[in-house]
Amino acid sequence: MKLALLPWILMLLVTIPGPRLTAGARGSCSLRCGEQGGPCSCHPTCSGLGTCCEDILNYCLEISPSSGSMMGGKDFVVQHLVWHGSTDRVICRFKDSVQTLGYVDNLNRVHCISPLLYESGHIPFTISLDNGRSFPHAGTWLAAHPYKVSESEKSQLVNETRWQYYGTSDTSGDLSLTWNTSLLPVQTVTIELWGYEETGKPYSDNWTAKWSYLYSLTRNTPNSGFFTFKPKPASPEYQRWRVGALRISSSRNYEGQQDVLALWTNDHALAWHLGDDFRADSVAWAREQCLAWEALEDQLPNFLKELPDCPCTLAQARADSGRFFTDYGCDIEQGSVCTYHPGAVHCVRSVQASPRYGSGQQCCYTAAGTQLLTSDSTSGSTPDRGHDWGAPPYRTPPRVPGMSHWLYDVMSFYYCCLWAPECSRYMKRRPSSDCRSYRPPRLASAFGDPHFVTFDGTSFSFSGSGEYVLIKATLTDLRVQGRTLPGKMPNGTQAHGTGLIAVAVQEDNSDVVEVRLANGPQALQVLLNQKALSFTEQNWMDLKGMFLSVASEDKVSIMLSSGAGLEVGVQGPFLSVTVLLPEKFLTHTRGLLGTLNDNPSDDFTLRNGQVLPPKASAQQVFQFGADWVVSNTSSLFTYDSWYLVYKFLIQPKHDPNFKPLFLDEITLSPSQAEEVDRLCEGDHFCIHDVISTGNLSVGNATRAAHQLHRQRLKSLQPVVSCGWLPPPSNGHKEGSKYLVDSIVRFSCNSGYSLVGSETSICRADGTWSMSTPECQPGRSYAVLLGIIFGGLGIVALISIVYVLLHRRRKGNMTMWSSQP
Repeated sequence: MKLALLPWILMLLVTIPGPRLTAGARGSCSLRCGEQGGPCSCHPTCSGLGTCCEDILNYCLEISPSSGSMMGGKDFVVQHLVWHGSTDRVICRFKDSVQTLGYVDNLNRVHCISPLLYESGHIPFTISLDNGRSFPHAGTWLAAHPYKVSESEKSQLVNETRWQYYGTSDTSGDLSLTWNTSLLPVQTVTIELWGYEETGKPYSDNWTAKWSYLYSLTRNTPNSGFFTFKPKPASPEYQRWRVGALRISSSRNYEGQQDVLALWTNDHALAWHLGDDFRADSVAWAREQCLAWEALEDQLPNFLKELPDCPCTLAQARADSGRFFTDYGCDIEQGSVCTYHPGAVHCVRSVQASPRYGSGQQCCYTAAGTQLLTSDSTSGSTPDRGHDWGAPPYRTPPRVPGMSHWLYDVMSFYYCCLWAPECSRYMKRRPSSDCRSYRPPRLASAFGDPHFVTFDGTSFSFSGSGEYVLIKATLTDLRVQGRTLPGKMPNGTQAHGTGLIAVAVQEDNSDVVEVRLANGPQALQVLLNQKALSFTEQNWMDLKGMFLSVASEDKVSIMLSSGAGLEVGVQGPFLSVTVLLPEKFLTHTRGLLGTLNDNPSDDFTLRNGQVLPPKASAQQVFQFGADWVVSNTSSLFTYDSWYLVYKFLIQPKHDPNFKPLFLDEITLSPSQAEEVDRLCEGDHFCIHDVISTGNLSVGNATRAAHQLHRQRLKSLQPVVSCGWLPPPSNGHKEGSKYLVDSIVRFSCNSGYSLVGSETSICRADGTWSMSTPECQPGRSYAVLLGIIFGGLGIVALISIVYVLLHRRRKGNMTMWSSQP
């Protein structure tokens, strides 16, 4: 999304005599949301520039709430739009295909009901107030994965495990659910069961996904927030649905009416509605389903081949945030409640689904930081035919967020592992990935005044004031840009150093995301395609070509479709940015973060290809940085104030008048040098920032950022793995660590003897010192000796030892006599 900025700025300069426009310029935003041209603007930047059309809030809509579950049923109100016309002509249309009925409340505010969708992310919608003849009002609704929505927005299954085991051994009786009645302001409710299925030939154009209304559990029930019932087997025509959810809505709606105000439970295994055959012998029933799944699975394409290998260690998995993200079902920061992976303390999932099959990788780790593999335990991590978070373009199998994963990976786990003792069949087709092919990403950072550590490890400082290219990668057309401004001295005067105040990124034709310092302390503002985002409702967003996570108000993580990742955070008065690139970016990067090619000597490469020497002076490095200034036509930044327009668009992008402080031009007194060294502990970046800003806290923040970079770099060091080593047949092994220097010990079952080495060591070249030994029928020597020693007296024992020693001595004498 490259913006034609120069014509826009020329237009502003011609039409605006001063730095601000008077609000209420002539023109309309009807059907023009996002446009900048014309007598007035309908672009998100117009508010700060004072160039908006006076009716922008009537047509370019702001809504509250702005997000909800993709299951739909949530009421949102349009802010600022007051309607005095007919109240039965409101139609809300989502993505030009799904329509719901809206309404006007007694305050004349327009409302819409979010629809049931098969995708997550930002969904454009329009509103008609004339019964569908025109749709001039436009906005955006954020549809979220059901498990990433607050539990307070959903109906709760009381003891959800009991629901999903109902009908199995020792699980019967009543089931209950609760809900927040304030979210459903009606007197009586209907509680319905909806089922999910995917039909058609797998991986063909007629493979479709569908939610269907099945039947009602109750109608005209008081809206008390609590319901209890005793499940009965469903009619045979509903038995094919194995996954579903309950929906609670007003009794005034007809049964199964779509896209009405409603509360949904989590999707779950419908054990409680299965037939008498399940209840009579749940193990036999589940075993039959497991075998059927196994037969179908063996006919489907092998999705495992295109999945990425797991990181070798927990430290790597948590540091590789561009390609892997915390699995909400097993999170070390939430107490390691790992229901499906006991023995693990943390799991991650691959962020991006595989390109062809939309599949996902999962990696789980023990408290020791090593992988937990299905080859060793049923608690091991299992890959997914359907990525839990779905895959663009969503909507069709196996790319529907959450639901495709339920059908192809979760229900089969219930059949084979939870309801029947056939887990080996499941694990064979969902084996954990080891890490022999895993390659950690390359790391680069910028922080402080600002200081740079390139992908190849070159460290330098560049205190330019302006907008600069941090990364330009031709492989995926990845562009990362940074904006810097001078800091302040303790007395309020301008410092001799600068710092990052904004970072923008785009890859290919993805959305543009900009992270910048907000007005408040320690706070960030995130802009999506130049419009500010709110994270009060959702801290995870599915965007075009990337995912966005905001864990706290001072840190933003951006995960791009190529596997590249950015983390932008507040560090002191400035921003810090960390960039992770997979190895495929080797030889494809340029800019201030260097030329990624394992050769630090060419990191100071200018635009024209000239390379400055690695020992270039601070003044030469300053010229290198200035050479990577952003042009107006390639800028990704937002200019939504006249200060930004004049500072970065009209004036030169690189401020030629700002003169930084070069350390080789400064001499400290002994007392000053001692104080700075005591704080900075020899960190030259910290020393630089204390001198340039006169502020010890700025230097301390820089030192902390530098330490974080080094810690992460340490976590991402390559680790040698020899891969999984099997136990011997009719025996077992001790040890489930497979990294360099790990030792695996072997032993045999009773009645078998070990042929081969008792131990194997993982060597530095990635091979085992010994292959798995064999366990052959027959008692081992140790067992035989135990029997002998236990059954003979001491005199016989001494005699045996004497004979053995005598034979050994005679053998040795023979050996000696044969030597020359």
